Amino acid sequence: MAPLRCALGASLAAALSVPSFPGRARPSPALGSFWAAAMETPPRWLAGLRFDNRALRALPPRLVALSEPALALLGLRAGAEVEAEAALFFSGNALLPGAEPAAHCYCGHQFGQFAGQLGDGAAMYLGEVCTAAGERWELQLKGAGPTPFSRQADGRKVLRSSIREFLCSEAMFHLGIPTTRAGACVTSESTVVRDVFYDGNPKYEKCTVVLRIAPTFIRFGSFEIFKPPDEHTGRAGPSVGRNDIRIQMLDYVISSFYPEIQAVHAQDNNSVQRNADFFREVTRRTARMVAEWQCVGFCHGVLNTDNMSILGLTIDYGPFGFLDRYDPNHVCNASDNAGRYTYNKQPEVCKWNLQKLAEALDPELPLALGEAILAEEFDMEFQRHYLQKMRRKLGLVKVQEEEDGALVAKLLETMHRTGADFTNTFYELSFFPTGPEKPSLEEFLTRLTSQCASLEELKLAFRPQMDPRQLSMMLMLAQSNPQLFALIGTQANLTKELERVEQQSRLEHLSPAELHSKNTECWVAWLQEYRARLDKDMEGASDTAAWQVEHTRTMYANNPKYVLRNYIAQNAIEAAENGDFSEVRHVLKLLESPYHSEGEATKELKAIGPEEAAVTTGDHHSYRSRPPLWAAELCVT
Repeated sequence: MAPLRCALGASLAAALSVPSFPGRARPSPALGSFWAAAMETPPRWLAGLRFDNRALRALPPRLVALSEPALALLGLRAGAEVEAEAALFFSGNALLPGAEPAAHCYCGHQFGQFAGQLGDGAAMYLGEVCTAAGERWELQLKGAGPTPFSRQADGRKVLRSSIREFLCSEAMFHLGIPTTRAGACVTSESTVVRDVFYDGNPKYEKCTVVLRIAPTFIRFGSFEIFKPPDEHTGRAGPSVGRNDIRIQMLDYVISSFYPEIQAVHAQDNNSVQRNADFFREVTRRTARMVAEWQCVGFCHGVLNTDNMSILGLTIDYGPFGFLDRYDPNHVCNASDNAGRYTYNKQPEVCKWNLQKLAEALDPELPLALGEAILAEEFDMEFQRHYLQKMRRKLGLVKVQEEEDGALVAKLLETMHRTGADFTNTFYELSFFPTGPEKPSLEEFLTRLTSQCASLEELKLAFRPQMDPRQLSMMLMLAQSNPQLFALIGTQANLTKELERVEQQSRLEHLSPAELHSKNTECWVAWLQEYRARLDKDMEGASDTAAWQVEHTRTMYANNPKYVLRNYIAQNAIEAAENGDFSEVRHVLKLLESPYHSEGEATKELKAIGPEEAAVTTGDHHSYRSRPPLWAAELCVT
């Protein structure tokens, strides 16, 4: 926000505050700051103090990892010889020449309610780097210490959360999903106290800083600083009524990040049409982004308006997760008790957030026009991009059929019914036998059904969460005293618990062989439809051999073998907490190549038999193996 700081002044409260070494805070040496001015005169009374600072020498910052592809955006080459310098500057322990640290003020709707003023409570803007390629990249240090918007917090991030953000930012990029980037992760022996599980058992954790990179970190919530008092919460933005600043922000965002739109309307006297085109493009980008999430099973976890990028990038990796077993109602945020941000609700929530952005842009974009654009564009763009991506994941490369949406829906239903692993199932479909010879499905079915949940996993997933007596009491209370029941529970949670009990009862009367038979029947039924659809797609090609090559290459390029599963990240975190950063770096390297090339896939098939292909134990394949089932909502029939 440096280009806007003078114009926005106190309204954005972009106060200078230098990021500090994890565990300590120090004033900014930046030119123009209060502290720089105060230090222009050499001290007299304090001149006799002799500093030694042994503690800082004993506890230097330690580089956890660097992302070479992310740093290459800045024209930097990573290597062992630069690690000490990277640790020094990317921890905030030293200020980069030309950097002007600042914090960004924004607001946000959090879990559906307007929260008022928020802002960069744990992130610090360093400045914008202009590269030889003519690109401009904003740098941030996340976890560097308190800012004017830290409220009662300390502005620190810890090792576990920083590793997760660092790895997932890069994983998403290499999956081909729009995202902010992470260039470095630096930690130290300095600690803060955190209650990891929010169970009253806090512990000391190491302070850690992540270098974040993006064209801009401006969010939907950046435009909500102008919001008048909210009718539900009574909170207002800090710059309510300042339409002049909103106009400046719109001009800055559109001219800087949507120059093609600015150029088209350069001669317009009325900016409404320019602003409409801007909002239309933000809507389309957001729809495409969330469609990409759905196609890799990514769950954001905290889709508040302050976590929505104005560029359609995935931003702010707090609670997140990739689906293991396919569960449309999966919640990856323990704080999301109402399930607002479940996997299947993400498109709906992103659309709701765009509605709040439209409201924030009024009157520079009249609300009726913004709502009309949203209604016209979002659903259509989401469905178009989602189905286009799913066709590629299924290797449909020549013919588009109206029934393709139904085929995808039946696939997901089959995955849900059988407790199939989301990533592994799509990956295994890359090996589905095609061609005029119509080979047997037996070997392929063995591989595919190995991705389904075992009877033991299902019993664990559907283990009742309440004591039978407690459940009975809750049922009686829901009928006899709904008001009191509403204070201690919800009908949705009660219904879910009853479903668990019912499913558990069914499972007790089911043998492993019967479960396998049911799973096989489900998959045979869908695979028959899939093969018929592939045959139709092949008929649309003039050269069957060329179709086969394109079909195979497309599936390998759209069905990842690796995603950042929770247990992969946790293994790296536990090693790092014990001082071993090699696993973080190994996982980072692995995630840089999430897709198989055709040659790699052929080599894998030759190296392992059909039964071992889906779940292997070697180092190269262990990250694709099925993890323990924690809690999935599966449908057993």
